[in-house]
Amino acid sequence: MAGFWTGAAALVTAGRRGRRWPQPLMRSVALWTVKHVPHYSRRYLVASRTLCSAGYDSNEKTFDKILIANRGEIACRVIKTCKKMGIKTVAIHSDVDASSVHVKMADEAVCVGPAPTSKSYLNMDAIMDAVRNTRAQAVHPGYGFLSENKEFAKRLAAEDVIFIGPDTHAIQAMGDKIESKLLAKKAKVNTIPGFDGVVKDADEAVRIAREIGYPVMIKASAGGGGKGMRIAWDDEETRDGFRFSSQEAASSFGDDRLLIEKFIDNPRHIEIQVLGDKHGNALWLNERECSIQRRNQKVVEEAPSIFLDSETRRAMGEQAVALAKAVNYSSAGTVEFLVDSKKNFYFLEMNTRLQVEHPVTECITGLDLVQEMIRVAKGYPLRHKQADIPINGWAVECRVYAEDPYKSFGLPSVGRLSQYEEPIRLPGVRVDSGIQPGSDISIYYDPMISKLITYGSDRMEALKRMEDALDNYVIRGVTHNIALLREVIINSRFIEGNINTKFLSDVYPDGFKGHQLTETERNQFLAVASSLFVASQLRAQHFQDHGNSRVPIVKPQVASWELSVKLHDEIHTVIASKSGPTFSVEVDGSKLNVTSTWNLASPLLSVNVDGTQRTIQCLSREAGGNMSIQFLGTVYKVRILTKLAAELHKFMLEKAAEDTSSILRSPMPGVVVAISVKPGDLVAEGQEICVIEAMKMQNSMTAGKTGKVKSVHCKAGDTVGEGDLLVELE
Repeated sequence: MAGFWTGAAALVTAGRRGRRWPQPLMRSVALWTVKHVPHYSRRYLVASRTLCSAGYDSNEKTFDKILIANRGEIACRVIKTCKKMGIKTVAIHSDVDASSVHVKMADEAVCVGPAPTSKSYLNMDAIMDAVRNTRAQAVHPGYGFLSENKEFAKRLAAEDVIFIGPDTHAIQAMGDKIESKLLAKKAKVNTIPGFDGVVKDADEAVRIAREIGYPVMIKASAGGGGKGMRIAWDDEETRDGFRFSSQEAASSFGDDRLLIEKFIDNPRHIEIQVLGDKHGNALWLNERECSIQRRNQKVVEEAPSIFLDSETRRAMGEQAVALAKAVNYSSAGTVEFLVDSKKNFYFLEMNTRLQVEHPVTECITGLDLVQEMIRVAKGYPLRHKQADIPINGWAVECRVYAEDPYKSFGLPSVGRLSQYEEPIRLPGVRVDSGIQPGSDISIYYDPMISKLITYGSDRMEALKRMEDALDNYVIRGVTHNIALLREVIINSRFIEGNINTKFLSDVYPDGFKGHQLTETERNQFLAVASSLFVASQLRAQHFQDHGNSRVPIVKPQVASWELSVKLHDEIHTVIASKSGPTFSVEVDGSKLNVTSTWNLASPLLSVNVDGTQRTIQCLSREAGGNMSIQFLGTVYKVRILTKLAAELHKFMLEKAAEDTSSILRSPMPGVVVAISVKPGDLVAEGQEICVIEAMKMQNSMTAGKTGKVKSVHCKAGDTVGEGDLLVELE
């Protein structure tokens, strides 16, 4: 049966129902999708490219039913492969996730508790009850949550239920960063200097950090994903890092143990995908470059790495396999390395689960890693030898988050997706998501919207396709990081491959400010915005004359429009005239021609500016002339007025900006974990006022100036929204 992969390995993703299937797709795939995918998640299918032999053998018996102990996009991803393999699926969900896409896609669904993860997706008792009641034969944990929890794997084994992942010994050995480092040394894998033990308290953390030498990395012994990780450059940061890391580790993984090791400045983060079976076989499936990060969480990944040569790639792969074999590893896993400028590499950690960024490996190798995990869990040997693993083409993944990239490169945003369209019509595009129009992005879970993957014959083609995909991605209702992602992939340093884990802070030392328009781009934008304004004015003046109007309509004959356009506090004079679908626009003396269909009802508008094709999104148009337009990934706010309206606007009073020096507002939605001050306290600039937890990350809010606390408007345990008043100073 064809399905998620067709023929050799054409990747299939989902789209909206009621549209034609793309012609390149095999008929059997279309039939499979219509038959097996519920009507509410019938998205149309996109075949990316045939890579290598990775078809499914229908004679290979695996499981009748699998429970997916996860949510969101990874649950949907696992369900797709299960459907291809003819396996029934069970989804678990919290009460707020009852209408989620993964719940609708599964054959069965079980509620395991309320919204907080500790009471639902980390609730082992409830999940075990779901396994028993649905008679699932196996459990796929996805990533995060219980995916690296040995106790969960043990409880499943006690019930004769297969855990689709490594055995408990490997989870214990590799999931624990302290033990895994000791095993890596024994297996002759290059390791980072550090303290090979559990740090007891903040005082011991300071002592160890001094012995190792600053800077140091403080990180959770269990888990990963950037949770429970802090870089410390001095004693004070070590104490704070110990406190926050231990709290985040306990919240995310139920394990607050920490370790400390030397922080390698300016490294690249490159990881090796490994795959092992229960017969002693293990392979390395090439590398992934994951150096573009913020707060130790990956943002952009690609495979292969532009930095590695074949000799270094082989050495890293062989060490990764040696480590996997040292613990009899039997599943998909990832060995992460830090690589310095001289291609020296050091073992960082091993993730004993499916990695978030696994799609880029699937694209260049043609393997369905979820399918391989299921086969291995059933006891089948690997179907491939090391020599069979190719590097075909190039793949890039961008993590699309509901975040404000202008705040610390991405503070969480919450809300409801009022409009959502994935760019899957474009060639070489794959979108792994678990949302749909109307989905809520809440404070309880990771703010990821989707993983956007593009594939090309080489790196430049993959990057160009990513640029187009980001421009054609429609996300309304929440703030998102499309602007940051697009700026990264077009940055000259990134294109050259001159990157490291400090890329974002190096390129944007004063924070991300959005795309900085060149003079040519600015004129193009002003011309497009002015054309949009006039097109909307003409549409508003259009009347449908049925011949029975009692009031004669006088249609104004306007040959050209003289406009005043305000962008970034600068006012530009624009003159526009229309001929058919083309506007002739003069911007500050420069003449441009803008052509489009001018379908103002469409969320996407393709425009041609003097031969340059652009895809824009008009997010809002107000009667007062204010418009928000997404152009080159960044949203720009403009005010466009006619010459007369601009003259009258001078007499309008401007709203005074709020004085924020004496108040502290929440920069994101979240839960107040702690309040460090009370009315009457004296605080110094930079002193901690409170701690807010959002999407399982803790954030310290500090005073903007020295002063006396006038009032406190929240308490520990309160849920706050973005912009809510927390503390006032006198």
